Amino acid sequence: MTTRTLFYFPVMHSQSEMGALGQSIMRVTQQQLGHEVWQRKVDLVARFWSSVAEIVFNDLALPYEHTRVYQDGLPICNKEAEIVADLASMGSPNHRLLLRLREKGATVMGTESAELLIEEYHLAKKTLEARDAREALQIEAAQKATSSLLLERRDAFIAARIAETLQAGETGLLFLGMLHRPLARLPADIHVLCPLGGLQN
Repeated sequence: MTTRTLFYFPVMHSQSEMGALGQSIMRVTQQQLGHEVWQRKVDLVARFWSSVAEIVFNDLALPYEHTRVYQDGLPICNKEAEIVADLASMGSPNHRLLLRLREKGATVMGTESAELLIEEYHLAKKTLEARDAREALQIEAAQKATSSLLLERRDAFIAARIAETLQAGETGLLFLGMLHRPLARLPADIHVLCPLGGLQN
């Protein structure tokens, strides 16, 4: 049986990827930890994505015409290319990398359920609209079970999407936040490699 190969990259999100929530996250972080800590986080994210780009374009020798790219937070909606281009133009290093892959012939796939992403957005919005850190912690605690279940549902959807669309002999790239655990849900014929080291379930 011809296997399918999937390169998995656990990723760090930049502010520009978080849309309307990005400014709120920056404000809350700066209030609680200071501007210097926020700037260090921004610099760390930039260095991380520079390293990922180096690996993707120089180390993997991808067959671009037979490569599918799966992205955290990118819904199946027939506007995937526009979303990627918009976020890249707003400064997202993750989505700039996706644009480069697309220009080289890779196919950027809608990866997530729009409905589940909307649920996630509303949960995050409640926390960020809290009046202070104490209220934010209370909201997070109250939503913990709901958030965990939602993450599991998203992971199941992502794994099913990859299983259904990555064809025999093709290569996939999966860029996904570090809290996700979709790999154990993938079929056995998908060979998973983690260029950043280690594997998660």
